[in-house]
Amino acid sequence: MDDVTRALIVVLVLAVAALLVAEKTANPRLRWASKPLASAAFVALAWWGDVLAHPWGLAMLLGFVGCWWGDVLLIPANRKVFLAGIAAFALGHVGFAVGFLQRGVDPMVAGGTALALVPLAGVVLRWLWPHVSGVMRVAVPAYVVIICAMVAGAAGTAGLDAGGSGPALLVGACMFWLSDLCVARERFVTQGLVNRAIGLPLYYGAVLVLALGSAA
Repeated sequence: MDDVTRALIVVLVLAVAALLVAEKTANPRLRWASKPLASAAFVALAWWGDVLAHPWGLAMLLGFVGCWWGDVLLIPANRKVFLAGIAAFALGHVGFAVGFLQRGVDPMVAGGTALALVPLAGVVLRWLWPHVSGVMRVAVPAYVVIICAMVAGAAGTAGLDAGGSGPALLVGACMFWLSDLCVARERFVTQGLVNRAIGLPLYYGAVLVLALGSAA
């Protein structure tokens, strides 16, 4: 790990710490300063790690950029902007899923993981369904399908690369899946600092692991 990579990780960690302070103190200025910076750090980590040197790297980089936009669009407390944020994250997940497919997947592992995720997705949708309405009744199921497909792709690529960065990509994808549950709870079920206190470190840990894994 070189000095620039270490510096970017430090920036990300410090920005996430500042973001958590912003959430606890309800400081919008600090939130607007820290969240885009933390997200820019993981995009820079992937780029500096020369992710584009891989044939599947462009899809991954576009995934990170989609997540950056999603992070920014989730800052305002506005329903329409939130929907745009969901779309940005969905595109980010599509980028990751395409990247995993281009990297190569074990179809048996990917398919088995997808089947295992079906009942979990059903539980999540049943949990959220009473709390969503209108266009969200289309957006939320679509998002659940996309992120489950991304996790299945990560499992499939890990199945082909047990000794390389594949397992790290799977860990990052699973952490992302869990962090999205915290976002869903905050936005649709019960608001509270606990959602952000757990979800934000999970999310930024996920994209950090994905950035380092995709650049390896």
